Amino acid sequence: MRSQNLIRLSGAVALCALSLGAARAATGGEPAAVVQVDVAPCLAAAAADDMDKAGSACASVIDNEKTAKADLVKALIARGALYARHDQVDRAIADDSRALQLDPTLADLFNARGELWLKKGDKPKAVQDFGAALKIDPNHEKAKANHKAMARELERIGAQMAVAGKPSFNCRSAARAVEKAICANRELADLDREIFASNARVIREARNPAEAKTLQREQDEFIARRNAGYGRSGYDLKKAMQERLQRINGVDGY
Repeated sequence: MRSQNLIRLSGAVALCALSLGAARAATGGEPAAVVQVDVAPCLAAAAADDMDKAGSACASVIDNEKTAKADLVKALIARGALYARHDQVDRAIADDSRALQLDPTLADLFNARGELWLKKGDKPKAVQDFGAALKIDPNHEKAKANHKAMARELERIGAQMAVAGKPSFNCRSAARAVEKAICANRELADLDREIFASNARVIREARNPAEAKTLQREQDEFIARRNAGYGRSGYDLKKAMQERLQRINGVDGY
C-alpha cells in the first residue's frame, strides 16, 4: 500500500516538473506573469491632443478584455473628450455613453454628453442628461446653468409653437380682404405677428416719447398702405410685409 502511494506521489511530482519546465521553455526562463494593461499612454496622448497617438494607444486599452474597469472608464472619457474637441460628436457620445454604462455616477460626464447632444440639436436628450447630472450632484454649477438655459429655450419653443400660424389679430373678427388673406396663410400670419412684436419692441426701447410716437405713426402708415394696396395689380403682400419687418429690425434684422 505504501509503495503504491509513493508511486502515485512520484508520478505527480514528475508531472509537476514537466509542466514547470514547459512554462520556462516557453518564456526562456521563469513562467510568464499576467501583464497589466497600461492606460497612461492613452491618457497622455489625449491630454496632448494627439489624435494619431491617442487613436492607437486608447484603442489598445479600450479593446482589451483584460483592461480593468476603472482604467477602461478613464480611457473612454479621455478619448471621448478628444473626439469632442475635434467635433467628432457621434464618436464622443458613443464613448461617453459606454463610460456611463460602466459608471453611472459621473455627473461631469452626464453634463458633457448633454452638451454634445445640444451640438447635435437634440434638446430633449440634452435636458435629460443635464437633469441626470443634477440628480447626482445638485450643486453642479455647469449642469445647473445648462439645465436652466435649456428649460427656458424649450419654454420659448413651446410658446412659439402655440402661436405658430397665428397673426397679431383675432381672425374671427377679420373683416378686410387683406386680413382674411393673412389668416389663410401661415407664412403671412407669422410675418404679421413678427412685425407686430418687433414694432412693440422698438417702441418700448425708444429714447423718448416723441421717438415712440414717430415709430408708431410709421407702423400705422404701413398698415394703411397694406390695406389700400392689397388686391391691386402688382402689389405683393408678402414682399411688403418682409420689407416692413426688415425696416423695423434693421438691414440684417430679417
